[in-house]
Amino acid sequence: MKIGCIFFGCLAAFCQTAPNPPQNDTMAHFGTTVVLSTGLRGDIYFIPPMSLKLPKFDKLKPVGTVYTTELNIPRRSFTQGFPGVTDRFEWFAIDYSGKFWIENPGKYTWGMVSDDGSKLYIDGHLVIDNDGMHAARGVAGVARLKRGEHRIRVSYFQGPRDEVALMLAVIPPGDDDFSLFSTDDYLSPEALAEWKKSRPDDPRFSGNPLPKRKPAQDFVLAPTISARP
Repeated sequence: MKIGCIFFGCLAAFCQTAPNPPQNDTMAHFGTTVVLSTGLRGDIYFIPPMSLKLPKFDKLKPVGTVYTTELNIPRRSFTQGFPGVTDRFEWFAIDYSGKFWIENPGKYTWGMVSDDGSKLYIDGHLVIDNDGMHAARGVAGVARLKRGEHRIRVSYFQGPRDEVALMLAVIPPGDDDFSLFSTDDYLSPEALAEWKKSRPDDPRFSGNPLPKRKPAQDFVLAPTISARP
């Protein structure tokens, strides 16, 4: 696998504070406590106040775990904490990890927006470094992936109250626009067969062996991110 980090001119403008006002926190979901075997597992950690970058997770003990299939939190206010885990809504970090299956090998362009810092790793390689304390901003990176199973890790931290953002999207080979990355769209053949078996009437399987990806406009509800070929 060959990986390189890149910045696009269209992303540079987004590296400033997003102009849209933060939205209500009722839709700011980092995950739920319902276990998803094919999703992302996010371990939650408390970090010291005034932390300026991601912590060394191996030095910390998680206080709880959430699960999700995608990271889709546009810039918004966040004061609700983590129901069933903790009411903390500042000075925390989440370390997400999971696996996904690549059926079509080639160049995958990844885009991630966060407030505050974040990093994306694919198969242990750093693809996006968006660390540090900052307002919502986007960074992109490229990973050339072979057919088969791959590991993904997204590390994120939130500093002082109370605005957050965390969105991960991808442009697969042959596509021109970002779409939300969801583990449901990158299931292994075995997991996909099991899913079809348990959901025989799911319309997403009608005439298509894979679930359809969400459209690019679902990725960013604030400024749009696009990529050059």
